[in-house]
Amino acid sequence: MRQLFPSYVRVPLVFFTIFGLIEFFVDSGNEPAFLKYPIIMLFLALVFLIIIAIEAIVGALENVMFQSLDEAAKERYLASKNKSVKFTWLSTTYKKLVGTKPIEKEQELILDHNYDGIKELDNDLPPWWLYGFYASIIFGAIYLVKYHIFDGDTQYDELETEYAQAKIELEEYKKTAKDLVDFNTVTVLTDAADIANGKAIYQENCVACHMPDGGGGIGPNLTDNRWILGGGIKNVFHTISEGGRNGKGMIAWKQSLKPAEMAQVASYVLTLQGTTPANPKEAEGDIWVDENAPKSDVPTEAIEVKTDSVITIKN
Repeated sequence: MRQLFPSYVRVPLVFFTIFGLIEFFVDSGNEPAFLKYPIIMLFLALVFLIIIAIEAIVGALENVMFQSLDEAAKERYLASKNKSVKFTWLSTTYKKLVGTKPIEKEQELILDHNYDGIKELDNDLPPWWLYGFYASIIFGAIYLVKYHIFDGDTQYDELETEYAQAKIELEEYKKTAKDLVDFNTVTVLTDAADIANGKAIYQENCVACHMPDGGGGIGPNLTDNRWILGGGIKNVFHTISEGGRNGKGMIAWKQSLKPAEMAQVASYVLTLQGTTPANPKEAEGDIWVDENAPKSDVPTEAIEVKTDSVITIKN
């Protein structure tokens, strides 16, 4: 392979083969693996440096071997190299970036120093190194001006902005995500499928205490207009989630039911209002109406507005 392809072809070929294998075997979703997992990018950089180091060592060994050959052997070696595949424009670009002279012209760079037969070359710094150094100076100047003179947004500022945007998006998502519904966001469900699911949950878990028709047994009557812990979708949802009165109320169902299921069964319970059960239990609690209900719908009894945003109608 070394005879057919020069190092500026071999190095990228090996590197991108490793890169492709990582992308194939690492599950990173829609993002490239080296972006989703920064440690992979560091690993790839390390691999690239190792490949470059190996190529440099092998190249140095070849140079040493070449210098030890006699003239005939050198000619044969150069002739074999001339038979390798040529990439003219790539070769020219590589030589410009590296800035070193070929092996056959290194005699022109040998200094007078001689240490036990070891001679020193007077190569200049590679152009790629110099260009990178100049680019770092320009980058440093721009960074200084933007962040230390004009007080540009730092990473902490960008993080706070992203947090704020994420919070807004999360709140928007919660408005439509059924399984994230809570006391503050729950609303009455009217879709037939939701009511049907709520009825199924009620029949499976609630009929033992409230009867199939909601008339009440161990638990209170759900068909009248009186509520022990408040009516309306929010209060009913909260009661189902957190349970009833301490020591004598129903259990908290939040460990058994999902928020969406509790919203469904709470909406179904509200559909039982005003129905006529077979054996209704005596009413318990207080008459409750929503403070946002039209005044014409509120009975003429005395009204006391409580701080928990409910209205209790007194007899």
